[in-house]
Amino acid sequence: MAGTLFYLMGPSGVGKDTILNALRARLEDKPVIVAHRYITRPATAHGENHVALTAKEFHNRLLANSFALHWHSHDRNYGIGIEINNWLGQELSVLINGSRAYLPQARDVYPALQPILITAPEEIIAERLYKRERESAEEITHRLQQNARLNARCTTSTTVGLPTAVVTNDSTVDAAVDQLESILCHKKIPQTL
Repeated sequence: MAGTLFYLMGPSGVGKDTILNALRARLEDKPVIVAHRYITRPATAHGENHVALTAKEFHNRLLANSFALHWHSHDRNYGIGIEINNWLGQELSVLINGSRAYLPQARDVYPALQPILITAPEEIIAERLYKRERESAEEITHRLQQNARLNARCTTSTTVGLPTAVVTNDSTVDAAVDQLESILCHKKIPQTL
């Protein structure tokens, strides 16, 4: 029996990186692996714990079939390593940080994946985006509009009959991590859309 592939999604500013960083420590003694993403973005002390690649390195890995999934978004290339197939085959569950726009393609490759959407009220997301000071007000408005479109698409897309589990990150980090850990470790039936 193969493990479960959990496909985590959520808009920029919803707190995915913070939640994932806190979650990793809780999963150390559980049969769940959080896969690193390979991204054409420099590694920094803040944000996502990822493997930084140059565009050429990414392209070479793509040619070598090193990615189980890959997509392009916000002028970056993202990949999930083929090693997840080995982990799933060993009956381990795997959590990947995916893209809402790429969900249909990911479902084509992994029809039994379990989508999980991290969400928060729009005003909280907007506040977090402004605090980051990485984007202009116009870019933030565009992101919020894109967020609404993608959330509607990924929560109504049940082409394989699987509901989307929802984690609401509108209070403390621990509360959101509790929700996500419960879904991953099957402690409760997830809230779904």
